Amino acid sequence: MRFRKRSHNSYTDEELIARYKETEDPEWVGYLFDRYAQLVFLVSMKYLKDTAESEDAAMQVFEKLLFDLKRYEVRIFKGWLHMVVRNHCLMLLEQRKRKHRQVEEIKYESDVMETHSEFDLMSEPSEEEITLLRMQKALEQLNDQQRYCLDLFYLQKKSYQEVADISGFTLKQVKSYIQNGKRNLKIMLSENNPDA
Repeated sequence: MRFRKRSHNSYTDEELIARYKETEDPEWVGYLFDRYAQLVFLVSMKYLKDTAESEDAAMQVFEKLLFDLKRYEVRIFKGWLHMVVRNHCLMLLEQRKRKHRQVEEIKYESDVMETHSEFDLMSEPSEEEITLLRMQKALEQLNDQQRYCLDLFYLQKKSYQEVADISGFTLKQVKSYIQNGKRNLKIMLSENNPDA
């Protein structure tokens, strides 16, 4: 009696992830990616509004999956993937904004230097700008799990259970990551830590 080889389409998302973790063969993630490529592209288009950038973002997400699927326990892949794509696109938009700001600042400084010989016309950053910069720097220093859970809980207003469902972490892990993330942020932003 001959047995037919099982088609990758008959595997569930969870089985494909398990096979990837067992074998570390990227082909298994490739099957997952093929299954959700259109979703990844459409979510990217929603945020980036550019076909070429969205295609690039999709490939970057695929590369990210190769790394992240080894690190995280993912229970509901589709929801988790949507969040990964969304966060990746927001990061790209932030980088785009930062580049635009830098170009504008360079143009502004150039204009100021041409029209004024004194540099003291440049104003000091406000207290609010300094606080926001320190907050952003502190968030970047948190580990991935804490940053991810804090983003879902505070910025996206998800409940503990929703964070657990999306991230694949247990409810206990979610509460721990949020609590430890808050504590670490507080330490980094304290007056005694000017480097944050």
